[in-house]
Amino acid sequence: MQTFDSAGVPIAYIDVAPEGGAGDPVLLIHGFASNHKVNWVSTGWVRTLTEAGYRVIALDNRGHGESGKLYEPDAYASDLMAEDACRLLDHLGLPRADVMGYSMGARITAFLALMRPERVRSALLGGLGIHLVEGRGLPSGISDAMEAPSSAEVTDPVARSFRIFAEQTRSDLHALAACMRGSRQTLSRGEVAQIEVPTLVAVGTTDHIAGSGPALAALIPNARALDIPNRDHNLAVGDKVHKQGVLAFLAERP
Repeated sequence: MQTFDSAGVPIAYIDVAPEGGAGDPVLLIHGFASNHKVNWVSTGWVRTLTEAGYRVIALDNRGHGESGKLYEPDAYASDLMAEDACRLLDHLGLPRADVMGYSMGARITAFLALMRPERVRSALLGGLGIHLVEGRGLPSGISDAMEAPSSAEVTDPVARSFRIFAEQTRSDLHALAACMRGSRQTLSRGEVAQIEVPTLVAVGTTDHIAGSGPALAALIPNARALDIPNRDHNLAVGDKVHKQGVLAFLAERP
C-alpha cells in the first residue's frame, strides 16, 4: 500500500492499473469497520474493474485499516471523510473519477458528489438507500459494542455481529466507536436533489439497513436504482448482479 497526508491524517490506499495499463479511474470507498481489502479485493471488485479496463484506486478510510486512527467523533464527520477522498484525487493528479462507495462509503460518496461535483464523474451508492435521508440504518449501539469488554457481552445481534467483524479485521475498536458516533450525518431531500452527477443506487432486496434504493434514486435527478435480488446488507457487496449492473452503468454514463 501507499500512503499520503490528508490534512495531517495518514491515508493508505492502493492504485491498480488495468490490463493494458491505462483506463478511467474508479475510486472505491469502503464501509464501516471494513477496509479496502475486505470490501473490494476479497469480494473480487478490484479484479472485476481492472479486467474491464478501469484504473482502481481504493483507500482505507480514516480510523480503518492502515490509515491513521483518531479518537474524537468530530474527526469522522462525513464531509471530512469526503475531503480525504478528494485529497487522494489531488495527490494522484486526477481531476475527477467515478466514485463508488458501500454503506458508510456510499454516504461519503454522496457527500462528495454534493460538495465537489466537479470531481465526481459518476456516483455509485451501494448498500445505502433512503436511510441516507431518513437517518435510520445501523443501530447507534454499535459504538458501545465496540467498547464492551468482549463481544459476548453485547446483546443486540446486529451490534454483536459488527463487533465480531471488527475483531476479525483486527480493527482499532476505540477508533471505530468514535467513527460510529461521528459519521451518521444525513442529507435532506433538498440536498440529495442537488446531486446532479449520474448516480446508481444499488441495494439488496433484503437489505433492511440501507432502506429502499428506488426511494432514494427517485429523489436524485440523474439516478437509477439497481435491485440486487435476495441479498442482504452483507451479501449484496460482491454479488454478480451488483457487478454486472455497475459495469453496465459505467459503460453508459457520459
